[in-house]
Amino acid sequence: MRIQPANRRLGILLSGRGSNFEAIADRIASGKLQADIAVVISNVETAPGLESARARGLNAVYLPSRQRQREDFDREAVQVLKKHDASLVVLAGFMRILSRVFLEAFPYGILNIHPALLPAFPGTDSQQKALDYGVKFSGCTVHFVDDTLDGGPIIAQAVVPVLDGDNAETLSLRILKEEHRIYSEAIDLVLSGRCEIEDRWVKPAPSGRGRPPKAAG
Repeated sequence: MRIQPANRRLGILLSGRGSNFEAIADRIASGKLQADIAVVISNVETAPGLESARARGLNAVYLPSRQRQREDFDREAVQVLKKHDASLVVLAGFMRILSRVFLEAFPYGILNIHPALLPAFPGTDSQQKALDYGVKFSGCTVHFVDDTLDGGPIIAQAVVPVLDGDNAETLSLRILKEEHRIYSEAIDLVLSGRCEIEDRWVKPAPSGRGRPPKAAG
């Protein structure tokens, strides 16, 4: 199955500082990533990432999630994304599990980055789990989002060595540097129409089969 987004417009979802969002926005601004950020959505009103989006002049939307059914929130988020013509959804520290409502609206159109070499250490506190297990290498993974926790097909990974004396904070900082690099690379691959999914394998599409969507403007 070839992945072909309709355009190069991204919908960013975040819940916190949004460092991956900022890295993506910086790459777009520098011309290193051919894409447009259609809208930034947060379920946390005071999220620094949302303020950063506003400061950059981007569409920034706060959608409250407390005391709401998951499907209700997801339905509203999908409406906002569709309104802004986003074709690829990028989770950048979005601390909610998506329902079938969301997944069915963007089949193989949602990306996430996880601070571990999946399938090892899914879920939260991945860096501490890696240290507790005594691994010699950790890293990060960009994957498509499906209905399993951190279990969708893997697009890209980066390896980060675990150093003597590392704690969760120092390891996280080195992993984050790689997150900022490979997330944009993975986004570019998906937007370009140059990737296929065969079983669980994400691989480059044969020459001539991928036709990149046009950026807006």
